[in-house]
Amino acid sequence: MKSLKTVYTCFCTDVIHEGHLNILRKAKEYGQVTVGVLCDAAMIKYNRFPTITMDERKKMILDTGLADAVMVQNEIMYDHVIEQLRPDYIIHGDNWREGPERAIRSNVIKNLETYGGELVEVGYTRSETVRKIDANIREKLAMPEYRRKRLRQLLKLRPVVKTIEVHSGLTGLIAEKTVVEHNGEFDQFDAMWLSSLCDSTAKGKPDIELVDMSSRMRTIDDVMEVTTKPIILDGDTGGLVEHFIYNVRTLERMGVSAVIIEDKTGLKKNSLFGTEVEQTQDSIENFCHKIRAGKNAQRTEEFMIIARIESLILEKGQEDALKRAFAYTDAGADAIMIHSRKKSAEEVFAFCDAFRKKDRETPVVAVPTSYNSVTEAELAEHGVSLVIYANQLTRSAFPAMQDTAMEILKNHRALEADAKLMPFQKIISLIDDM
Repeated sequence: MKSLKTVYTCFCTDVIHEGHLNILRKAKEYGQVTVGVLCDAAMIKYNRFPTITMDERKKMILDTGLADAVMVQNEIMYDHVIEQLRPDYIIHGDNWREGPERAIRSNVIKNLETYGGELVEVGYTRSETVRKIDANIREKLAMPEYRRKRLRQLLKLRPVVKTIEVHSGLTGLIAEKTVVEHNGEFDQFDAMWLSSLCDSTAKGKPDIELVDMSSRMRTIDDVMEVTTKPIILDGDTGGLVEHFIYNVRTLERMGVSAVIIEDKTGLKKNSLFGTEVEQTQDSIENFCHKIRAGKNAQRTEEFMIIARIESLILEKGQEDALKRAFAYTDAGADAIMIHSRKKSAEEVFAFCDAFRKKDRETPVVAVPTSYNSVTEAELAEHGVSLVIYANQLTRSAFPAMQDTAMEILKNHRALEADAKLMPFQKIISLIDDM
């Protein structure tokens, strides 16, 4: 009898709309329904961040009256769920036939074939009501009170928080929407880094703190308007303490999750020049005073001030770097960023290993620009909590645009360049999907 058959479906949603109800009603027709709720850690690998708790999501499904049981699905792929439940049917919307989710569909089919289970697909519900509900969730995720705290939440959920540089609304959308499936694993970027270097470069200006904070905040606004992911701002030196206090309050109010300030003084020069240009490191006492002043200015516990240590860049050694790290955390820094311009990650590993012997909790940030062969897993093994890909989008865009300009000049037409260009319809669809 059908009523004795077992049915499984899984949701990763913060709201039940008519599309979900259609799936649940169809599932009920086939037998006893167990609904999986994708856990937070798995959900953020390829979907958006949840706005309600796991318990609230489970209750939401039980309240429909269409689920006989609810369980937590801890992985995106269905191997363990199918092995555990061996359902007669798995029900899902047909929207996973395209895009990265095709890999999940293939995984389900492969597992069901091992014992004769069946996949039943329900037509995806497209309606104005569903579109508005999805839009409302995105709007909620973009609100300052939700966005600001998300970096701290991610640091608890992710082995390594992956952050990529953005400098405009369009690059923000790339960071927001790029999802990959590779070897059965899904991933996306967790957060966005607003680099002063890349912001200055996009404006055609040198990276010497020439672009003032008012202009930087307009860039933040551009990115925030079309994205939901947490933002980490490159605050350079933080400027005068009196200015830093004001900027902390402004950034916190906007919904920025963190600001990183470096322990240097005077005219800012890019760290990758190292000792090739004159750079002056601030005293420990002065920089700790700046950190304390910023922390005292905060109005919430969510905003993070991250102290960036330049000792390795300036070739002052591990002892100086560690001395500063412990002093900065004692002053209230929420995380430590250790910077290096070496081609190897060895000095970063050495710093992290020594730091972790005394401090197991404070997040450590790494920026593998020069030592780019290191993997996130290798950094995590040494205690790195957050990785910033600090300028790759800018560096990839410049040669592509320059090459296009040269092709047009050489050929006196656009035909030769056109083969390398993305159709504008695809760019528009990226924007219109928000």
